[in-house]
Amino acid sequence: MREFSLPALYEVPADGNLTDLIRRNAAQHPDVPVIARKTAAGDWADVTATAFLAEVRAAARGLIASGVQPGDRVALISRTRYEWTLFDFAVWTAGAVTVPVYETSSAEQIEWILGDSGAVAAIVETEAHEKSVESVRDRLPQLKHVWRIEAGAVETLGAAGTDVAEATVDERSAWAKADSPATIVYTSGTTGRPKGCTLTHRAFFAECGNVVERLKPLFRTGDSSILLFLPLAHVFGRLVEVAAVMAPIKLGHVSDTKNLTDELAAFRPTLLLGVPRVFEKVYNSARAKAQAGGKGKIFDKATDVAIEYSRALDSASGPALGLKFKHKVFDRLVYSKLRAVLGGRAEYSISGGAPLGERLGHFYRGIGFTVLEGYGLTESCAATAFNPWDRTKIGTVGQPLPGSTVRIADDGEVLLHGEHLFSGYWNNEAATAEAVTDGWFHTGDIGTLDEDGYITITGRKKEIIVTAGGKNVAPAVIEDRIRAHALVAECMVVGDGKPFIGALVTLDEEFLPRWAEQHGKSGRGVAELREDPELLAEVQSAVDDGNAAVSKAEAVKKFRVLATQFTEESGHVTPSLKLKRNVVLRDFADEIAAIYGG
Repeated sequence: MREFSLPALYEVPADGNLTDLIRRNAAQHPDVPVIARKTAAGDWADVTATAFLAEVRAAARGLIASGVQPGDRVALISRTRYEWTLFDFAVWTAGAVTVPVYETSSAEQIEWILGDSGAVAAIVETEAHEKSVESVRDRLPQLKHVWRIEAGAVETLGAAGTDVAEATVDERSAWAKADSPATIVYTSGTTGRPKGCTLTHRAFFAECGNVVERLKPLFRTGDSSILLFLPLAHVFGRLVEVAAVMAPIKLGHVSDTKNLTDELAAFRPTLLLGVPRVFEKVYNSARAKAQAGGKGKIFDKATDVAIEYSRALDSASGPALGLKFKHKVFDRLVYSKLRAVLGGRAEYSISGGAPLGERLGHFYRGIGFTVLEGYGLTESCAATAFNPWDRTKIGTVGQPLPGSTVRIADDGEVLLHGEHLFSGYWNNEAATAEAVTDGWFHTGDIGTLDEDGYITITGRKKEIIVTAGGKNVAPAVIEDRIRAHALVAECMVVGDGKPFIGALVTLDEEFLPRWAEQHGKSGRGVAELREDPELLAEVQSAVDDGNAAVSKAEAVKKFRVLATQFTEESGHVTPSLKLKRNVVLRDFADEIAAIYGG
């Protein structure tokens, strides 16, 4: 058993709550823009700390006037936008608890989350969201109010609360203490009903306070900014929201990632938050564009130099003089253009949700954009480990959050301890008792700790595949490598009880038409191309790259390209894009049988 901890860099207030942050910002930084919001014309407009506090209190008065009581749960169903953060803090200011719901959730999922949490009100974004709630409202007796953002929820609540005294708002905003629930985040579980993780104000203070302190140079008030485009229903998005307010630095929201490049160019953030798929797509798109323009060889050489340069940074001697010269040349020709795609100002990004891959990690650091990989769960209030900005160890998920402890159990499971952990599953004592033993949360993930306390996650305990030959295989390692290929959208390794490891592969719908055009196969879709020899050879190269990361017994021997996608709508992935392996195994049983000749 190995264990590692770091001392806390931030002291959680004894009896405060998250509304203290916006009052402090208005008092200490009244004219500093803490948020930027999109105008009707599509431009970015700054919102000062003073203005944001006033808007939050106005919305909170409306909630109070409508009968929302201290400790009540208020659901929030919306894409990532300014109003999400506004209402999050307004709910807290009214003394209530926010229950985020993914905006892609079905009526059945909404019914479960609102019913299980006992939500008395819901704030939704669109008419479609409102219709979903209304379709199950007869089965939600505690739900009294539904407000729609697109129908003027901000103005409606502002008008409703005009008679609520300021003293009442002060009293409500001070109601919650550090150990009071701040939010109930429902895990998008890969099996069964989602469980509600109760996260307290203390958990957010411990999480965000220590993240901001450890990454202090990236959180400079009045200069730093971050553009949030991940779902705020996911705890990773909430980490960024609260950390930005805590610092404070300017926070922007993007609802639609289709125009993300344009938004990055307009907002020009100094810090980015993303998931590996975003950084894979940026790289793959840039490479494809270079190849289409006849500059593929130059781009590939620039890639090799960037990776070599980054790896040399970890050596005692550093990059050699010749390597420095080549790096400088490619910085002018290639790297600066890639940084411009990311907004031009950002030098760092925080990444989580899945491994980025060592090669891509070195590539990004080599171009002057370091991706700080982290690791966490809903139960750990997002990041329970991350790479420090000044001591990044690429290929790991970093060191434990300051003030917390990570332990590796005898069977390899990662165990967590600290103030940032959830207080339990809402209305589910049995699940809480199963997950937490003597204050240690059992993550279900398998990992290792090195001598410096850097963590490497190697797989999920419940996802370990045991072949017919008795070999234990953690699928995540090889899946992530295969998925990094531009042509691959998703990959799922199979082989439990089978003689060898196989894989199901889906194709990237954005990249496939480009590949087809380059190979004289324009107009042909997945159904026609899935058996195409050239395409299969391309996928095989991705599989070969994945196989290079594992032993022969763990390598994929055969694969099948599917004619469909794994999507949330199809029921094969969760809202946070985790594979529902049991569902995939069931729905594609024939394809899996074909791999093994059955």
